[in-house]
Amino acid sequence: MRKKIILAITGASGSLYAVQFLKLMQHLDVEIHGIISDAGRLVLQHELGITPDDLNKYVVQWHAKGDFTAPMSSGSSKFDAMLVLPCTMGTLGAIANGIVKNLVHRAADVMLKEKKPLLLAVRETPFNRIHMENMLKVHDAGAVVCPPMPSFYHHPENLEEMATFFAGRLADMLGFEIEGLKRWQGI
Repeated sequence: MRKKIILAITGASGSLYAVQFLKLMQHLDVEIHGIISDAGRLVLQHELGITPDDLNKYVVQWHAKGDFTAPMSSGSSKFDAMLVLPCTMGTLGAIANGIVKNLVHRAADVMLKEKKPLLLAVRETPFNRIHMENMLKVHDAGAVVCPPMPSFYHHPENLEEMATFFAGRLADMLGFEIEGLKRWQGI
């Protein structure tokens, strides 16, 4: 059965990670539904010079951030997992404290209540105590906190390769095998 994944893009820096994730997923048997915040749109445009429309070939449908009637607002819609990439600290805080002000928050809340995978690629540095407490709250509620921290042992030649590697790790955590993804083989 084809998996259904929610990708939420919020206003933290790191749009490249979301784009590379979408590119990796395009040849797999997966249905991606997208949600993007207003700040996420601005960052996508600023960092990459693109809009969500430029990503339509990777996404089945973009859902309006204020549409609480969208399928992912209910557990009966049977989404398999959700990824917030990148995830602002404001989004983390809302999810951690059960505050539902938009569809990103609601969809994440649904994933937690349904015990489905929720990955949060939190993007901020340094972390303050509130950030860390919120990360612990979502962790204890069942989410995986996975900040986009670059690795270099696979010798990336550019930012795109570095982002692709991280996106591949996220795909791993969602249960997808990415062919050709460089893996640690020891020294």
